[in-house]
Amino acid sequence: MKAKGVHSTLDRIHHWWAQQGQPQRFFLAYAALMMLSLFTAIAGSWYFLAAIPAACIIVYLTIVDVRAVFTLLLICIPLSTELQLPNGLGLDLPTEPLMVGLMLVSVLLLVRQGLSIDKRPLLHPITLLLSLHIGWIAISAFLSHQPVVSFKFLAGKLWYIAPFYFLAIRMLKTEQDLKRFFWSVFAPLIVTILIVTARHATQGFTFAEIHWVLTPFYRNHVSYAAIIVLFTPFVWFMRQWYPKGSLARWAITLSLPVLLIAIQLSYTRAAYVAVVAAIGAYYILRWRLTKWVLALAVAGSIAGLVYMISDNRYLDYAPNYETTVTHKDFNNLIQATYELEDISTMERLYRWVAGFNMSAAEPLFGFGPGNFYFFYKSYTVTSFTTYVSDNPERSGIHNYYLMTLVEQGIPGLLLFLILIFYALVRGEAIYANARTKRDKQIAMMAMLCIIIISVMQLINDLIETDKVGPFFFMSLAILVNLDLKHRRRLQEEQGI
Repeated sequence: MKAKGVHSTLDRIHHWWAQQGQPQRFFLAYAALMMLSLFTAIAGSWYFLAAIPAACIIVYLTIVDVRAVFTLLLICIPLSTELQLPNGLGLDLPTEPLMVGLMLVSVLLLVRQGLSIDKRPLLHPITLLLSLHIGWIAISAFLSHQPVVSFKFLAGKLWYIAPFYFLAIRMLKTEQDLKRFFWSVFAPLIVTILIVTARHATQGFTFAEIHWVLTPFYRNHVSYAAIIVLFTPFVWFMRQWYPKGSLARWAITLSLPVLLIAIQLSYTRAAYVAVVAAIGAYYILRWRLTKWVLALAVAGSIAGLVYMISDNRYLDYAPNYETTVTHKDFNNLIQATYELEDISTMERLYRWVAGFNMSAAEPLFGFGPGNFYFFYKSYTVTSFTTYVSDNPERSGIHNYYLMTLVEQGIPGLLLFLILIFYALVRGEAIYANARTKRDKQIAMMAMLCIIIISVMQLINDLIETDKVGPFFFMSLAILVNLDLKHRRRLQEEQGI
């Protein structure tokens, strides 16, 4: 009797299930999965299992519409938070898992399309230079002093470049695509700025409390300031894409003072310099002086380096250990920076000196990507030591160019600089030859974004962070698409 009752119940359930439509079945199955995941996560304290339903939705969207997942990734950039893992590692959530997923999707798209894929973006000089850059990172990782660390760095680099450069070339082709990109970043960015500013207001906008008010969205005030500054050119030019009096234009216009105030209240010296540099760069690009300015910058850097090395003049800039301290008042910090008594500035010098000593020891292949921290202390100069030189947070060299030199050798630094220089020189030509105001604006905002990031890299390591790196590679992708568009136009005019 019991067996008959069980079979009867199963028959009724089967009959009921058969009567449900496909949408109802999907909803019920998903609800069951959600309940099961939550119950298992709570019962077993395996809280990561609670993310399974969301992961399933993302996988489904990736299969049916990769553009939706790419947009979701853009939305998550300002909202992401860093999860600290053992051994000093960190994971940006939810951005990095999405990057890895989209990297795999990019590979699958490449394999599926095969020989039918549009080869023009792949053969563009920016793509080739970027590929050489990645190729040299792989070589230096293979010859690294610690290959495991270096190949982790290489893997991280790939999951930035795959979605934000190669996939972005497909996703950021049209003006409508760029509008979607803009609003996907702009709206959550403004939300985080308003939250941070409101929390900062409760602390009297003090410099000492700036780090606390940024959690959970930003690791430090540098990444907070950086994403605001680099996105400002997009805000400035996109404002002009909407009719006067429209709600969109009003919203973007009103956001500009919010962005500027946020930059000021971030208390980030590199951001202030980047704003001034961007204004100057705008006119340099318009007047087609980029080649001359870049040549002057290289010559000045070499001359300055030779001067500091000659007769060991750099030793004259060693700090006073007793007077070089942390400053909690920003005005005192600016004065201390000028007087070489700010601990963050002088700790940078301590590591930069070690970095140049390291590059002299391994000039060709470097110590391997990601390996600066593990070897720099044996190359330091004692007279530059500060109170924080023990470096318990395992932070880097705070100069991306010097980091590249130390970890990838002279060829690695040259390839990275050539990539940036070519992008700016070619971008300047695209801007000059653009037929429409809209195309000029696209070229300009992409170049200014690259310049702002490049300037901030002088005293920071930011390209491998999810608040900055994506915009560097997407700006390169935007320039590639714009260049290919202009080449097609010229070929049509010439009847080719």
